[in-house]
Amino acid sequence: MKKILCTIGFVLIIMCMEQATAQDPRIAKYDSLIQIAETDTGRIRLIVQKLVVLSSINIDSAINLALETLEEARKINYYRGEVDIMMNLLNNYSYKGNFKAAEQQIKQLEQIILPLNDSIDFAILYANKGMFYGMQSKYDLSINFYEKAIRITERSGRNKRLGVYYSNIAIGYQQQSNFPMALLYLQKALNLYEEMGNGESGQAYTLVNMANTYLNMGDFERAESTFMKSIEIAKRLQLNNVELYAYSNLASLYSDKERWQESYEYAIKAAELGDKMGDQGIEGASLSKASIALVNLGQPEKAIVLSQKAIARANASTVPLIIHQAYSSMGYALRAKGRWREAITFYEKGLEAIRDADIYTLFIGMSTRQLSESYEKTGEYAKALELFKMSTAISDSISRRENIRKATEQTMKFEFEKQALAARAIQDAKDEIMYTRLVALIIGLALSLVIIAGAFIAYFGKKKANVLLLNQKKEIEDTLLKLKNTQSQLIQSEKMASLGELTAGIAHEIQNPLNFVNNFAEVSNELIKEMKEEFQKGDLEEGFAIADDIEQNLEKINHHGKRAGDIVKGMLQHSRTSSGQKEPTDINALADEYLRLAYHGLRAKDKSFNADFKTEFDASLPKIIVNPQDIGRVLLNLINNAFYACAERGRSALNEKMNPVNKDPGGFENLQGLYKPTVTVSTKNLGDKIEIKVKDNGSGIPEEIKNKIFQPFFTTKPTGQGTGLGLSLSYDIITKSHGGELKVETIEKEETIFSIVLPI
Repeated sequence: MKKILCTIGFVLIIMCMEQATAQDPRIAKYDSLIQIAETDTGRIRLIVQKLVVLSSINIDSAINLALETLEEARKINYYRGEVDIMMNLLNNYSYKGNFKAAEQQIKQLEQIILPLNDSIDFAILYANKGMFYGMQSKYDLSINFYEKAIRITERSGRNKRLGVYYSNIAIGYQQQSNFPMALLYLQKALNLYEEMGNGESGQAYTLVNMANTYLNMGDFERAESTFMKSIEIAKRLQLNNVELYAYSNLASLYSDKERWQESYEYAIKAAELGDKMGDQGIEGASLSKASIALVNLGQPEKAIVLSQKAIARANASTVPLIIHQAYSSMGYALRAKGRWREAITFYEKGLEAIRDADIYTLFIGMSTRQLSESYEKTGEYAKALELFKMSTAISDSISRRENIRKATEQTMKFEFEKQALAARAIQDAKDEIMYTRLVALIIGLALSLVIIAGAFIAYFGKKKANVLLLNQKKEIEDTLLKLKNTQSQLIQSEKMASLGELTAGIAHEIQNPLNFVNNFAEVSNELIKEMKEEFQKGDLEEGFAIADDIEQNLEKINHHGKRAGDIVKGMLQHSRTSSGQKEPTDINALADEYLRLAYHGLRAKDKSFNADFKTEFDASLPKIIVNPQDIGRVLLNLINNAFYACAERGRSALNEKMNPVNKDPGGFENLQGLYKPTVTVSTKNLGDKIEIKVKDNGSGIPEEIKNKIFQPFFTTKPTGQGTGLGLSLSYDIITKSHGGELKVETIEKEETIFSIVLPI
């Protein structure tokens, strides 16, 4: 299990910069000041400072006090106190792994902060969002929000929190193995704290993160000395959380160096301190490390007991990486006992926990390799091979270079020892008689032959291994290229399928302006005849009046002709491969157009179908920079699904009304009084972003499949009616291409609401 634990734990360090010299005196000092506070706002300010200290001692106590104080701040409309308390709750809920409660705090903070346009509060909010996503291993989002916070804070010149932001963005880069960027920001943080003169606590937090970076780089000596320095400062300042994470990661360091007794001792220290502080995540991670150390110390039964406790704590924390480590430690202990089937179950659960996280490390590769070995032991060779290839792809060139280097060093050591032995034998033979010298010579020659043979075997073995590795690499690259080509073809097929659904709606939309063109052309032709007659009569006034009418008709013909042209242009844009170019787009107009096209397309396929559709557009919605083709595809997909859901519910209602004699439920016109299908598309301006909702009162989505709807190829439609790619592509377009969110809310058999949130 060597070199797989080094990335666990340090990501949870999100800093509260309050320096004091002792734990109990700090709390006692604030309690005494709170009792004599003369104003309500002054009292709440002191409690906020107390919360910062209490959070590093006991998270649960800090949460309870924050909730009580938040109500008091709201009663007196104390904005600053309310914001600071909610920020503290957001941090502590994230520490606990209660991300649902943390997300609720974010939403409430946005409602309070956004209307006031305070740039510093914006920066604090962005930083807390960065912490929130980082805790869930969503490091791209985490880095993005920290960069926003850093830009605002650097421009303002108010550097009090800047060191915190530098240190925490480094965690995201560290998890992505971008060590140069991580060290750059960590060094910035240390320089800033040194300039401040009173930033020792900030230095302690930063040193822990820097030590973790060295650990991930394999620089164990520098990592160990940096951890020890952070522990020294933490003990002096009573920074329990710094001490906690330093202990936990020292356990990982000693595990990598196979110093198992020290690894076990530091892991137990961290687990006990985590339990005392109420940090279930780090307690679970540390117990997992202690379990692995016990296995390597020859005590697998005790290791199993620790892993059981680790799994309970990790599940309570809900942090994916820690859950993965806990289940993997149990699998590791069971492997040591030869209980392969049981080990497989726990390894699979561990991999499932991190399946949706955007982190892939050597730790995950090693767990996958161990799962492969377990399958091999049970005789399931196909599964074992599949997992082995996966682990090889994860480890890639790092593992290959390491193995080749070790093999080369071992070969050189073997040859050197044998050559030295031959030299010593020849030297000793010089003082012996001729017979002994001859024997020694023969022995020397024999040894030389052995060395040469060993060298040839090693050379050809390494050459064969290199060829095998190159073939595997080419096979993987070819497979990846095929997958990319297949993905592109599937995306284009999905777009053309949606274009086919639009065709009838487009025909209907084009027919209206063409009818106007034909009608006005006919009327204009008749008016021209009348105008000629009036001019022949000499009635110029009436003739010019008719000419004015003809001019107006021509303007209308031109207008409706352009409208038809725009519809055709939009259809062509929809069918083309997206260029990825973004431009200012009127979302209200785009949504309205696709709503009507989707409705008429469905009506063309099923004449009996009818449904109401409504729009509730926010007139204050600005144009936003998006790719209109891609956003149009998303809207079309969601609206088509909404009408489909309404149609399905309508058919169910008609089946319930079915005539018992002829079993004929009739068409949708017979729904009167039973069910009124309705699809509503609405928009809303949220300040720094916009929201688009597509709501239907259709059949809803069952809870058991709600979490699967964004997976590729998942569909509930009958065979031939859906590709299963629509929602998957829509999710990628919104979240990856536009940095937004796509969410779903549903009540089974009542309604479904898809919400798109896009930044302005």
